[in-house]
Amino acid sequence: MAEPLDKHQLAGFDPRERGFNRIVEFEAVAGGYRAVLRYETVRIMTEPCGTQDDALLALVTLLHQQGYRQLRSQKSFHKGEYLGSRELWVEYPDPLPVAEQRGVLARLLGRFGARRGGA
Repeated sequence: MAEPLDKHQLAGFDPRERGFNRIVEFEAVAGGYRAVLRYETVRIMTEPCGTQDDALLALVTLLHQQGYRQLRSQKSFHKGEYLGSRELWVEYPDPLPVAEQRGVLARLLGRFGARRGGA
């Protein structure tokens, strides 16, 4: 019999700014694990990852790319044991908008260039 896999609660806001809280399940597949989220009529799943934690991070990245924001997760089952709310919530920072990323990069390069040029 296969070992039970973890389950996590995932909460945040969807692209239409509606709050949600759903279970993330994992599937054992060739090459590791896949994270699966069912939300409304959509089933979102990751490519195979080496660990369940890596699959969860891949899912968060995928959701961020689709416009989900303020994501956080909490492990609710570990190897079949119900954890309730004993585990802490893990928050995943929203990615910066592309324009902001460019501005941050330009400021960093400007500072670096100014130091180099002034030495």
